[in-house]
Amino acid sequence: MKICKRFGALLLALVLTFSLSVTAFAAVEDTGFSDVDADDWFADSAVYVRDNGIMNGTSATTFNPDGTTSRGQITAILYRAAGSPAVSDAVDFPDVAPGAYYADAAVWAAANGVVTGYADGTFRPNDPITRQQMAAILWRYAGNPAAEPGTDYADESAIASYAVTAVDWARDAGVISGRDGNRFDPSGRATRAQAAVILHRYLELTGANAEEAPEPSGEPRVLVACFSATGNTEGVAESIAQATGGDLFAITPAEPYTDDDLNWTDADSRVVYEYENPEERDVALAQETPTGWDDYNVVFLGYPIWWGIAAWPVSSFVAANDFAGKTVIPFCTSSSSGLGESGDLLADLADAGTWLEGQRFRGGASQADVAAWVESLDLS
Repeated sequence: MKICKRFGALLLALVLTFSLSVTAFAAVEDTGFSDVDADDWFADSAVYVRDNGIMNGTSATTFNPDGTTSRGQITAILYRAAGSPAVSDAVDFPDVAPGAYYADAAVWAAANGVVTGYADGTFRPNDPITRQQMAAILWRYAGNPAAEPGTDYADESAIASYAVTAVDWARDAGVISGRDGNRFDPSGRATRAQAAVILHRYLELTGANAEEAPEPSGEPRVLVACFSATGNTEGVAESIAQATGGDLFAITPAEPYTDDDLNWTDADSRVVYEYENPEERDVALAQETPTGWDDYNVVFLGYPIWWGIAAWPVSSFVAANDFAGKTVIPFCTSSSSGLGESGDLLADLADAGTWLEGQRFRGGASQADVAAWVESLDLS
């Protein structure tokens, strides 16, 4: 089994994480999260994973440290930390959509025997990751080493058979310590705070992030990607490209919307049908990934507002691409609706990158207004 070399030091990182002891990282004065105080034990890690495009906050201002980390999320996080290696196999799990943000990660993890599916063939990406699952994942990364059984935990009988050796190894190696009362708590859930510390310590200890990150440049490489139904969003996108010197990319459905398709008052129109049938909103695109995608570090993402959210071809674009390491600035055009939660929803879908608050424009916004907004972002 091929295991990414960079995970060799992951064991060291997890020694500290699950015992919740504190390693000294560079202190932060303001985390930027309303629910993460600067003196919280995980504060530096929350800031680190956000700034390095490893984990997003759950909104522009919150991290939700006590929230659970799902199987899909941890698989995607580990996949990104491994460098997002290319996968050629098709998704083989009935509950993993090909366009899901964790789809390639699931294929990669399954192919390497690191994160497996359940007996019924499902992956269950939304299930919270448990302590015994985490032990098993790390044990598989280590190459399934032999382990000497130690003293049984008080809840030894509750440990699943697939994880028994992994738990023995984790304790013997000092990777995951038990809890009060000599319990392992196999079904206990790993929080987002713990996941942040795992990745921070791993990357800091191995130096992988510093080694592989692109050299900082005084000038950002900008892409302005937009879906424009009527031309309004395209006009703003062109103004942003002019103000930034960025490249334009049109998010184009494989089956473009016609004027009849965009008839909001016709109950039989395509856009109304897709609104009323959310499962039909996964719109195929003529081109999913812009040429040179990996070279852009700033992405302006534009769209019209449809029923309070981003027009769904944009969701298809976000789901199809990896935003790790990119600063993303949403912008929308609407005659009445604001940006609302559209940017936050797209950030949640991407689960990577640093997403800024964004801006709403009316159709026909002037070049001067757009340029003033771009200048206020101070992207240099």
